[in-house]
Amino acid sequence: MSDICVQGRVVGKVQGVGFRQATVREASRLGINGWVRNQADGSVALLLCGSEDALEAMSGWLQRGPAQAKVESVELEACVWQDIAGFVQL
Repeated sequence: MSDICVQGRVVGKVQGVGFRQATVREASRLGINGWVRNQADGSVALLLCGSEDALEAMSGWLQRGPAQAKVESVELEACVWQDIAGFVQL
């Protein structure tokens, strides 16, 4: 399996509930590189780069998020590979 990158956003009650911090922990646990940041519209934007298996697991986690979050939708699409080391909160 090859490494891939996806970008997208998570919509719902995802700001002010520790979503970004939990995303950093989960992505780091799965060996995913990239970033997560809040958007002005209340969503959370992210870039995920890693193995297909890791991204599939992360996608499943994003559907739930941390306990206080209420995820309405997750939109992810493939993007150009970005050579990023680590996972950060922007």
